[in-house]
Amino acid sequence: MLRYVIKRLLLLIPIILGVSAIIFALKTFTPGDPARQILGNDATQEQVDAKREELGLNDPVIVQYFRYIGGIVRGDFGDSYRTGEPVLSEILPRLGTSAKITIGAVAIGAIIGVLLGIISALKKYTWIDSVVLVVSMLFQSVPEFVVALVLIMIFAVQLHLLPATGIDTIQGYILPMACTGLASVASYTRITRSSMLEVLGEDYIRTARAKGQTEANITYHHALRNAMIPVAQSIGTNLGNSIGGAMVLETVFSVPGVGKYIVDSITQRNYPSVLGGALIIAIVLTVINLLVDISFVLIDPRLKTTIISGGAKKKPARRAA
Repeated sequence: MLRYVIKRLLLLIPIILGVSAIIFALKTFTPGDPARQILGNDATQEQVDAKREELGLNDPVIVQYFRYIGGIVRGDFGDSYRTGEPVLSEILPRLGTSAKITIGAVAIGAIIGVLLGIISALKKYTWIDSVVLVVSMLFQSVPEFVVALVLIMIFAVQLHLLPATGIDTIQGYILPMACTGLASVASYTRITRSSMLEVLGEDYIRTARAKGQTEANITYHHALRNAMIPVAQSIGTNLGNSIGGAMVLETVFSVPGVGKYIVDSITQRNYPSVLGGALIIAIVLTVINLLVDISFVLIDPRLKTTIISGGAKKKPARRAA
């Protein structure tokens, strides 16, 4: 297992190189001068040229790129053009905020989705099954920003129960968590339903019924654990997607997270902050996927051999002629 973990962590190297190379390429073709953006329109051309020299923008792109990679090796993600502060020190507090909302949102989506999936599987092909599928698909089909505006209109404007923007209080986390969580209900419901139906058709489930065990005991002690492996994978995927794709919702709710930080940095031509935010998200996604793979072994130890071997199956030995 340790060898597998080290192998996965080494994959961070090509990921960081790939993400940074893409953003550097985009920076090259993006119109606008960061030095002019920093100094403002009133700055003279001499001041702009001096600022470009100070930032190293006059060097060839390939030189800038390898200088940046060398800084990452030392733990230096560069300094923000706007504040002059290290990018890493600005991102880490925002990463904590995004993580709190993401974990809460995934918990809300997983709890609701798994419960609906179990109910749908146990009541398959009934009107309850149809209602559950329609409701879950409704949450997925409506864009998240529309759900966000509806929740703000109901709970902030009409009922005055929750703040519309900001996270100054604990109540401020509720709407962003709920909005992100409801969007993932449909995927959890479908995955749980299909996995439960597959498990409930296995021979050991029929054997348990033949021994006289109750349906509740069969569902929660035999079927549910085996059905949770695809759900665990979906939870890990949604964790990464929620952290990496929360830009719109963090902007709508004015949440000082990594997504809003990257959006603001893009509008300000603050390339070190954009690069740093993208690389931090890439690293977080890789670590989350690694933890999800390890969690599979905890749920079902039979998968340990498959995960460590990378899913390779041994070929049967040929019979001697």
